Amino acid sequence: MTTLLLAEAAAGLTGNLTFGLAGAGAALGIGLIGARAAEAVGRNPGAFGRVLTIAIICMALAEAMGIFGLVFAFQGK
Repeated sequence: MTTLLLAEAAAGLTGNLTFGLAGAGAALGIGLIGARAAEAVGRNPGAFGRVLTIAIICMALAEAMGIFGLVFAFQGK
């Protein structure tokens, strides 16, 4: 009985933990990308357009990892 309840609690925790870690990782990644992009533009203002384009692409990829975590959390993995 106790083992079954513990297994059910662990199954619910797995999805929450997955989403929490993926969300935290995505937020950290987006923050670092933004900080480095601002630093790069500060050093070379003429490269603003290229830096912005690369930063937006990288932020989208970082956010996709958070979305994958959300999908896995709903699946319970």
